[in-house]
Amino acid sequence: MLVKEHPYICYHVVLLMLFLLCTKVWTLWCKKNKAAVSIPGNRGLLFVGETLQFMAAINSSKGVYEFVRIRRLRYGNCFKTRLFGETHVFISRTESAKVILNNEGGKFSKKYIKSIAELVGSDSLLCSAQQHHKLIRFCLFSLFSTASLSSFVKFFDAMVVEAMSSWSCESIVVIQDETLKLACKAMCKMLISIESGYELMVMQKEVASICDAMLSFPLRLPGTRFYKGLKARKKIMDILDKEISERRSGIGTHRDTIANAMTWMVKFVDENQEVLNELMKEQVQIEKQGTRSAYLTLEALNKMPYASKVVKEALRMASVVQWFPRVALQDCEIEGFKIKKGWNINIDARSIHLDPIVHNDPDVFNPSRFSDESKPYSFLAFGMGARTCLGKNMAKAMLLVFLHRLITTYKWKVIDSDSSIQKWALFTKLKSGCPVSLTYMKDTNKTM
Repeated sequence: MLVKEHPYICYHVVLLMLFLLCTKVWTLWCKKNKAAVSIPGNRGLLFVGETLQFMAAINSSKGVYEFVRIRRLRYGNCFKTRLFGETHVFISRTESAKVILNNEGGKFSKKYIKSIAELVGSDSLLCSAQQHHKLIRFCLFSLFSTASLSSFVKFFDAMVVEAMSSWSCESIVVIQDETLKLACKAMCKMLISIESGYELMVMQKEVASICDAMLSFPLRLPGTRFYKGLKARKKIMDILDKEISERRSGIGTHRDTIANAMTWMVKFVDENQEVLNELMKEQVQIEKQGTRSAYLTLEALNKMPYASKVVKEALRMASVVQWFPRVALQDCEIEGFKIKKGWNINIDARSIHLDPIVHNDPDVFNPSRFSDESKPYSFLAFGMGARTCLGKNMAKAMLLVFLHRLITTYKWKVIDSDSSIQKWALFTKLKSGCPVSLTYMKDTNKTM
């Protein structure tokens, strides 16, 4: 009867029910697919994405990380972009770093952008797939054992003493230039037994060319930075073919990261007189125990607790390796966001290192912050998980040796405090190179 008298009532009731049903379905769909539509960011232009903005940052005095920093401030701790035709997600939370770097559930693998992958090689320690990576690490393990490290410390100390003996008093030395030569020579000696001569000079020159090309646009056109990098790689591989071994993986990247870390360390210590004074007290005591007449030992390095904190703090503040790249092997979820198979996932180490929630006063150089136990995954200078840098103990040793010899041999002053970043650098590199003026601390003639 009601229907006959008011035919439109049923119609409106049906519409209302359909509307409520659709609303419910939409709400459930949104909850289920919240991540797919809510990861903030800008994928840019069709095909190009934000590649042009990324390249502009690389070619600026603020460095490539400026691209990431601006978007993190705009979108938060998790954002997406599109680079070189692929989706990239940048994440800067310690909880996510733990999940991804530990590769929980086998959901992630290592993956660099195309230019880096081609220049270092798909079978290198940096880019190899999980099983091949395990094999390479197994083959290289003996090189980084305690016994090998002990021998390496003495060898590297001898190199540093020899190099510093050639630095003229009252002269200007560019720390970055010197550390690059030291690091390359050390890597070549340890990994492929090249100590001097033409081959070492070629390695130093061509490794520099490869590192300069790692963030270039991957165009194989003569004259381009990428093309020069590929030619440099071929020259290096020709030399390495004489020493066929898995040891050849990663010479270039290890050289740059260690040398840059040394350079930043000198700059930070120079800017903090209290740190320098505390270092001096510790290192003079080490010197009194025999390092003035003998080379450093691994045992001596283990007696440098404050210097070790200085090294760690320098690595945190410099964040030479600014993010760690991975690729999703399957659809998954991180921080409530849905990550699609094939997306590039980048752990933003620099953001974590400078996060005031993670580190108190993160912009202050304070080695003593490491007197207390660090929060899990708050220090990522060497990565974490199965892909943790194989040479991290060797790198720490090199930094400690260099710092000890510089502290006990010279008084120095950085004469260019500019913190501008060198253009096209994959790893954070000072544009100035950190030039210092030197005066002898005392007579350092040695009988070693």
